[in-house]
Amino acid sequence: MNLATFEPWGLIDLLRRDLDELAGRRLGAAVPADRHVVSDWVPAIDIVEEKDRFVLRADVPGVNPEDIEISMEKGVLTVAGERRDEKREEFDGLKRLERVTGRFRRRFALPEAADADNITARTANGILEVTIPKQPEVQPRRITVQAA
Repeated sequence: MNLATFEPWGLIDLLRRDLDELAGRRLGAAVPADRHVVSDWVPAIDIVEEKDRFVLRADVPGVNPEDIEISMEKGVLTVAGERRDEKREEFDGLKRLERVTGRFRRRFALPEAADADNITARTANGILEVTIPKQPEVQPRRITVQAA
């Protein structure tokens, strides 16, 4: 018989650690080397299904197209990138930073109708548009039965 230890406060400790890390990053503190951060921010994404394609539109203002990576593996589309921090001069007094910088990663399971070989992407005015064409539908074929 296997025994499992139940630690109800363990989840709260994990949440507290993650919130402390997020607050520290926003204030400019370094992230510990043993922690691997997957996403620093999450861009808003709309997914639209049209007659012959799926269109994914992501808000990525300030992200260079060279810093965006789109990959497709085993039916999962991954959109990742990084918005780099611009050089800022510090002045005496209050400093307020509201624009989040850093890495992002979003993953989407695509339906079987998606044509993974013909996915295209382009960016304009801070909007990334990924076009995923649909495969042509296979029409059922009627097979006639011949008498012997």
